[in-house]
Amino acid sequence: MISLSWPQQKLLLEGEPFRIISGAMHYFRCVPEYWEDRLRKIKAMGCNTVETYVPWNVHEPHEGEFHFEGMADIVKFIRIAEQVGLYLIVRPAPYICAEWEFGGFPAWLLNRELRLRTSDPSYLQKVAAYYDQLIPLLAPLQKSKGGPILAFQIENEYGSYGNDQAYLQALRQMLVERGIEELLFTSDGPNDLMLSGGITSGIWATANFGSRANEGFDTLLKHQPDAPLMCMEFWNGWFDQWGKEHHTRDGKDAANSLDEILARGASVNFYMAHGGTNFGFMNGANYSEKYEPTITSYDYDSPISEAGDLTSKYHFFREVIGKYAPVPKEPLPANTVKAGYGTVDVKRRVSLYHALDTLSIPQNSIVPEPMECYGQAYGFILYTTQISDAQQTYTLNVDDVRDRALVLIDNKPVGVIERWDTSKEPLTIQVPEGGAKLDLLVENMGRVNYGPLLASDRKGIVNGVRLDYQFHSHWEVRTLPLQGVPDFESLAEEALMLGEEGTEPSFYEAELVIEGEPADTFLYLDGWKKGVAFVNGFNLGRYWEVGPQRSLYVPAPILKQGSNCIVVFELHGAGKTLRFESTPQL
Repeated sequence: MISLSWPQQKLLLEGEPFRIISGAMHYFRCVPEYWEDRLRKIKAMGCNTVETYVPWNVHEPHEGEFHFEGMADIVKFIRIAEQVGLYLIVRPAPYICAEWEFGGFPAWLLNRELRLRTSDPSYLQKVAAYYDQLIPLLAPLQKSKGGPILAFQIENEYGSYGNDQAYLQALRQMLVERGIEELLFTSDGPNDLMLSGGITSGIWATANFGSRANEGFDTLLKHQPDAPLMCMEFWNGWFDQWGKEHHTRDGKDAANSLDEILARGASVNFYMAHGGTNFGFMNGANYSEKYEPTITSYDYDSPISEAGDLTSKYHFFREVIGKYAPVPKEPLPANTVKAGYGTVDVKRRVSLYHALDTLSIPQNSIVPEPMECYGQAYGFILYTTQISDAQQTYTLNVDDVRDRALVLIDNKPVGVIERWDTSKEPLTIQVPEGGAKLDLLVENMGRVNYGPLLASDRKGIVNGVRLDYQFHSHWEVRTLPLQGVPDFESLAEEALMLGEEGTEPSFYEAELVIEGEPADTFLYLDGWKKGVAFVNGFNLGRYWEVGPQRSLYVPAPILKQGSNCIVVFELHGAGKTLRFESTPQL
């Protein structure tokens, strides 16, 4: 039984007039301890529904290994939303975009001969195996079964990528066969080509846009004249990329666009209501003229900030919603407590080279292959080889590095090769008499999540390494996913350097002592260059001096009273201290 229906373009919920006023929040971008806090704030803004994507790569990180616990516990998230009093829109499509690593696809798909986002039977077989695990968790939570889920998306902005109608219908059938009986929908940009490719028979079509609502809805009506209107992604802010300006959108301007949507009688989903954080290595990237990776913060200039604070935009939106629907009269939920813990000193350092054997097992490779060939999804990969002294000066050609390679000769940095900097001359390296060890430490900075390069963004070294014109063979390869950090206590005493700076990639350890109940805080790495920060083993994400982001969000639930272990993996040159403040700088 479909709970949502529409006679004469009127949306009904179990026969009664209903307008969806929804806010997007991704459970996988927020620690579970804060799910209820964020959901209560979404409801207090005037929303009756919350929307979330479902990232395949979170739930099946390795083929056949499924994960639905902790930050991946989607059932718990849905149940909390239900307790708060919100309906759910769930978007379980295999592709989500979302500025998320590989658009939500698991990296192991790149090690298969598959045509992603098509009716290729080999690809659909992988989707079906995933759905066999995911959909039985969601089916009992449908409104028709007494749960809160009103609708499911079959694919995401497909018209921006392809037009394989057999594929869209196959996804529809997979959901139906596994017990989904609620309303199914697609969402696409308000463009004739996008809508013609993304709409499919028997599925509710919705549109995504940030402004010019009437124009967008008029275009949608040309393709679907007999259904209610909905903006499934009302882009009220935007995401940031490394090395570019921080995006903001004036709250009054966004509220005026919202007013235009609601005045049309349409439903809406705020993208985002609460953006959250790309913890770990899960940020995505775009590629138009060049590769552009997304930053760690996914604040999105949302009405509820990355750290859960109510912004001026929140209050503007709540005021507009109140013109068209009732908003809760209870006092607004409070912001979470923030604290500045001051500055802590780095205690000791260990070089990556001293820690290698605790982090990785070497593999021999005739030529350097992409990291997916070694079963690796995220993080760093180290390629090592020996160069003879047949000559002492070489031009190092790495034709397709993905995405950023630190070049070292005998453990000493000599240069950097970056995917996006195509104007740079090839690196010239000097090899001492007798030969030298050459290392290429390559960082996966996030797979492309949108556009035609989506299906081909393997990481590491993709097309070999040449010294002058000659391809170089025989490499030792170490995968460095950094799912954990070195245990400083177990390392040999001579490996640990107290208060000593290094030029090679190194891990640095510091201690933050907290008296009393921990609060949210923000980590600043003044004087540090580029790397990754961990707190009590939790990967906060990347930092980089190019900005725009200057601080990393540290949620209170990953801290503890007493001693907290901070580990920073720095690629270039470390600062001397770490600073914890009560306010962010994005």
